[in-house]
Amino acid sequence: MSAEARDHSARSAYQAFAESYDTFNHLYQYERWTDTLLTEARAHGLDGSRLLDVACGTGLSFLPLLNHGWRVTGCDISPAMLEIARAKVGDAAELLVADMRDLPPLGQFDLIWSLNDSANYLLSVEDLRRAVTSMARNLAPRGILLFDLNTLLTYESFFCKTHVREVGGDRFAWRGQTAESSLAPGTIFEARFEAEGRDANHVHRQRHFSEAEVLESIGHAGLRCLSVLGERNGNLERGLDEAVHTKAVYLCSSAGKQEPGPPG
Repeated sequence: MSAEARDHSARSAYQAFAESYDTFNHLYQYERWTDTLLTEARAHGLDGSRLLDVACGTGLSFLPLLNHGWRVTGCDISPAMLEIARAKVGDAAELLVADMRDLPPLGQFDLIWSLNDSANYLLSVEDLRRAVTSMARNLAPRGILLFDLNTLLTYESFFCKTHVREVGGDRFAWRGQTAESSLAPGTIFEARFEAEGRDANHVHRQRHFSEAEVLESIGHAGLRCLSVLGERNGNLERGLDEAVHTKAVYLCSSAGKQEPGPPG
């Protein structure tokens, strides 16, 4: 795949996914998850109520905060996903199309997060560095950056196998396209999403990032890593074990940050 095609694979996937996204994810307990993440961020010094939600999609990740009085700015690479978010919130949140690798100056935010494996759609370490550095430049002094990534357990479960889900009258299939024999750190995985009766079939491509690669990217952005956590059954646990945790969660701080390194 050419570099240009890789750059637009996430946009194409989510342009096609937008119509089905909320229905497909209806069982996901966003409010519980965001509350868990906020509790952890506050334990590490989060103060304030201005959020930048990077790769916010249809707004599921910022709606709980917006409903509790946060000032929210959201961005996503997919205009179709943002149209759905905007229909939910109107002018209550500032929403714009932006690539997480090259965010414009949007303000000084107390909390920046990028949830639900958005950063896994970056297909190189260089792009991960760019994204973390881009987000760091929008952090307020002592602000918190938080993001999650899929683990090898998740790739084994969802990108190497097929899952069929029926919601009301809708039938969806998530078909892993990667052989289990390819399961290894740094692998690019593929899965095909199919929505029966809709012109919404598309391929998702994600890269696994090792803890060492992520920590290097955080340091490259001039940030300090506060904690590395593993998610299991919706709960956060200290340390990361990719054999038992389905997500890796990284919390970083701008406090005492150094100047970021050169672009990756």
